[in-house]
Amino acid sequence: MYLNIKFKSKLHKNKENVSSDLHSVTYLQWKQFLTLTVWWAVPVIWLPVSVWCISMSVSRGLSLPEIVPLIALGIFIWTLIEYTLHRFLFHIKTKSYWGNTAHYLIHGCHHKHPMDHLRLVFPPAATAVLCFPFWNLVKLFTTPSVTPALFGGGMLGYVMYDVTHYYLHHAHPTRAVTKNLKKYHLSHHFRIHDKGFGVTSSLWDIVFGTLTKSPKREQ
Repeated sequence: MYLNIKFKSKLHKNKENVSSDLHSVTYLQWKQFLTLTVWWAVPVIWLPVSVWCISMSVSRGLSLPEIVPLIALGIFIWTLIEYTLHRFLFHIKTKSYWGNTAHYLIHGCHHKHPMDHLRLVFPPAATAVLCFPFWNLVKLFTTPSVTPALFGGGMLGYVMYDVTHYYLHHAHPTRAVTKNLKKYHLSHHFRIHDKGFGVTSSLWDIVFGTLTKSPKREQ
């Protein structure tokens, strides 16, 4: 976590107590309200948006064999967006009062209270704001018929990411794949905060050299 030392040390005193001081900073209460989101709000709100976008491409003449690869590409592109946002926005360097405050609201509160079930998924209002630049970016580089399906695939990837994030914090995986994902993500929280930025996979951590190594390999 790239913050000033005093703020950083306070932020990561988070091993067990996840609720005792959630609202201790009263001047942030109204802002924090906007960061509280139940996990199921993500699929309930954004899956219909994803389906609607994909249906737009159908209405504009694309066939199923043409749409499926676009959805898959959208999901793949999302994994890179997921990594980029987590590494360069959520873990941005901050030193000023307002910088630390903004960081806390965006991601710091999650690191301080990693098991707080209301701070594990992205608030719908913030997601809606981010949708506009991403939609326009996709629109800039694709055709009118391709844009909705590609964006819908990316939105589907986002839903998978946020639901997975909640699952990794609160579920008890029984399969090797999900067990390893949970171990990998919790390592980012409790061991090495400046590595392991991938949540749904470690692909981009491998590509960009931010893979979290196991304790045995580090020794």
